[in-house]
Amino acid sequence: MKKRMYQDIVANHFREHSSIYLFVIVLFLMGVIFGAIVVNSLSFNQKEDLFYYLSQFFGQVSTGKVAASNDILLQSFFHNIKFVGLMWILGISIIGLPVILVLLFIKGMVVGFTVGFLVNQMQWDGFLLSFVSILPQNLIIIPIFIFGATLSVAFSLKMIRKQFMKKLGQPIFPLLGRYALAFLGALFLLVAAASIEAYVSPALMKLVVNAVQS
Repeated sequence: MKKRMYQDIVANHFREHSSIYLFVIVLFLMGVIFGAIVVNSLSFNQKEDLFYYLSQFFGQVSTGKVAASNDILLQSFFHNIKFVGLMWILGISIIGLPVILVLLFIKGMVVGFTVGFLVNQMQWDGFLLSFVSILPQNLIIIPIFIFGATLSVAFSLKMIRKQFMKKLGQPIFPLLGRYALAFLGALFLLVAAASIEAYVSPALMKLVVNAVQS
């Protein structure tokens, strides 16, 4: 019975916010594409400088001279929690709506640039490296950001309707409580993503880098 109730809640959520989800996903994908295009606009010297630092990093990975896994875990978690927390605050600030969309676009651009640069410089090896170093944790992080951005945009729109259109609807405090609980749940998933980035991705990267260099 409870399982059926949760399924109905989830189905109603996605049905109610389907248009926002579609817009947010398209915006994120546009950021990814734009980031990949930016790679081609870099000068030869800029690419060489970036690839030099990248090669140094890969050298450290192959010899195991990278940051401790616990440090990576904390850095990843706090980086992502700041991003999600900022979206949460912007969602209740009313005027933060466009900033939420800009942040999501930038996130997509960073992912697109990183993957695009690796592929541009290292072809198949770069694709494989991006697959093991970027994809694992982002399988959790990207859906969380899309979910968080959608909730923030939806909540901000409801606040705008209440403030400027004087439209009656659900009381604001229950909405705020559910909004906070959803982001709290996202934090637990970010711990899982940070754990993957700290303990799984470095091991996979080391295997791939050693294979590429051999």
